[in-house]
Amino acid sequence: MKDLKKFNIPFVGLKQGDHVFEYDIDNTFFEAFNFDEFHSSNIHINLHFVKKSTLLELSFQAKGSVNVDCDVSLESFDQEIEGTFSLIIKFGPEYNDDNDEILIIPHEEYQINVAQFIYELIVLSIPSKKVHPKVLDGTMNSEALERLKELQIDEDSPSEKEEKIDPRWDKLKGLIRE
Repeated sequence: MKDLKKFNIPFVGLKQGDHVFEYDIDNTFFEAFNFDEFHSSNIHINLHFVKKSTLLELSFQAKGSVNVDCDVSLESFDQEIEGTFSLIIKFGPEYNDDNDEILIIPHEEYQINVAQFIYELIVLSIPSKKVHPKVLDGTMNSEALERLKELQIDEDSPSEKEEKIDPRWDKLKGLIRE
């Protein structure tokens, strides 16, 4: 995790008030987490850091794109991502991260590493189903989509089930119409 030292924020030396930290994320960041689902990434993180006397307020904003594979066509494309995350850091006797929005760190801590929060923000900003924009607008040409179109059930033509209706049911349908 030595690659993630630039994500350490030594808050003890900071004056009370607002501070801004900016990070540019690429695939080397994700390699530190052994995450390899992105072919490439270009994400800008803006961290608004507010130091108060008893707590720290962190507000993360992520904006950029990651190159991923489409879940339908398996073609790679750039998925635009945008996300926000807010965190309050309080001081207590021991480390406690049971709450997603409040982190308690020991009183003797002098810095915080925000890499894990940035990682989670980015990964959770990716949609669970990644679909290429050309698939959505119908302009994608790929072998997988052509095969899916061949195997698609034609809903306009009557199915075999409808054609083999028992004639006794026809008599009952006549009762409903009358």
